[in-house]
Amino acid sequence: MEREKLIQAALEARTHSYSPYSHFQVGAALLTKEGKIYQGCNIENAAYTPSVCAERNAFFKAVYEGERNFAAIAIAGSPEGPCKAYAAPCGVCRQVMMEFCDPKEFCIITAKSTEEYREYSLEELLPMGFGPKDLEG
Repeated sequence: MEREKLIQAALEARTHSYSPYSHFQVGAALLTKEGKIYQGCNIENAAYTPSVCAERNAFFKAVYEGERNFAAIAIAGSPEGPCKAYAAPCGVCRQVMMEFCDPKEFCIITAKSTEEYREYSLEELLPMGFGPKDLEG
């Protein structure tokens, strides 16, 4: 996996954030197992509930395009300006990841820059996650 390229794509996606209320800009770059990258940004709404996170935005774009096999996601998020913090995915985004990804294999990268990042498996961030296999008889 080309971490630097994926992180750079997340940082670029962050510049498209629509966050007039929180001023917390998030970008995500989702990598398929075939090497394609789908970007997403957070999009807020005055009513708050209709807002969508960058991670889900990237997943939904990819799924719409027919993708179902994912290797990793890079996330860059912090208040406006240079990215100064590590932004972990929210619980709803982790649940969406659980729908499509192997929790032991899927890599989640939280990044401030291409030099400063942390890596986790989905299983580390969502222990005992509920997914499609839990519905099998």
